[in-house]
Amino acid sequence: MSPRALAVYDGSGIDGSLYTRVNGWAQSAPHWLNDVIKVWSAIGLGLFAVFMVYAWWRARGADSATMAKVLASPVIVVVAYGVNSVLKSVVDELRPCAQIRGSVSLETCPATGDWSFPSNHSVIAFAAAIALWSVSRRLGVVATVFAALMAASRVWVGVHYPHDVVVGAVVGTLVALVLAPLAGRCGPLVDRMRASALRPLLGTGAVPVVTHGYQPYGTRQH
Repeated sequence: MSPRALAVYDGSGIDGSLYTRVNGWAQSAPHWLNDVIKVWSAIGLGLFAVFMVYAWWRARGADSATMAKVLASPVIVVVAYGVNSVLKSVVDELRPCAQIRGSVSLETCPATGDWSFPSNHSVIAFAAAIALWSVSRRLGVVATVFAALMAASRVWVGVHYPHDVVVGAVVGTLVALVLAPLAGRCGPLVDRMRASALRPLLGTGAVPVVTHGYQPYGTRQH
């Protein structure tokens, strides 16, 4: 056996019993429910791209710092995915559907080499959701709910342990919490971009509120 094979990790000792319980629920669930969860698990990440487009559209009338965070949200997701890929290469954890006898996956169980820890889907979903929190609290709440549903679906379809998706959520959240505030500092760059040919795409920004009949202190004429 090669040294690489010896490094393969069995994560069933962490929460394999919980995975087995959830897998049992999935096996006894109605076919229509499993079909819905299977489709959501497979293509649901596209919804977060829709959230980002919606955030961009709304940010066209917002301040430049907000627009900077919106523009940075896809970058934040890519960085989070990159960080997660490093973790996957360090911890070569076998998929539970390949490790736990009697488990059934609703989608094809990934082959050895497509490691389980942490969950890419969970990382991407939570990185996108937390990045959107800095743009709109309401949108952030909605995106976070769907991120949790995405993470849960990966366990339900049988391709991840619960700890895979929990750690994935933590990784995505931490990366977004670090990078989103930094992106907000690029507001001056967005100001310059809004003054260029990109203005139709970036909007004019927030309009200052003017209170009629009032002049700020120091501006009154004597």
